[in-house]
Amino acid sequence: MTSKQYIRVTKQFNFEAAHLLLGHDGQCKNIHGHSYLLHVTIIGKAVDDSSNPKHGMVMDFSEIKRIINELIIEPYDHSLLVNENVPLSKSAEAKKLLGKFKVLPYQPTCENLLADFAQKIKAKLPKQVKLHSLRLQETPTSYAEWHASDNPD
Repeated sequence: MTSKQYIRVTKQFNFEAAHLLLGHDGQCKNIHGHSYLLHVTIIGKAVDDSSNPKHGMVMDFSEIKRIINELIIEPYDHSLLVNENVPLSKSAEAKKLLGKFKVLPYQPTCENLLADFAQKIKAKLPKQVKLHSLRLQETPTSYAEWHASDNPD
């Protein structure tokens, strides 16, 4: 029934992370944490082969989960995200004291994280599906979105 139509499939993920925004002129210059909520939406046509165990699926939710866990959840969950220009990012002692620590080549804003996540996810998706959109929620009232239609390759 759906094999000739494009369908969007979304899976939601949660992770905890702290960050600070180097040079920011407000409270976000201080280390603080968020309970992030990430929505990953792909688009494609459902498998139209009744002999295929994925018949009727655009992509198995478990496969989406595997990809996002590998690329985003495992490396980012319960970590401190810092710009590589933060002085403590180069300190072995600080890394030892602070635990899980992710040094990024950009300011770890919600917007920059989304752009980075989009590139990582697009590279790992099977060719028959495309990344449609991402939504990263930092707080119950604040989020950023990335849409493929806004970012042609």
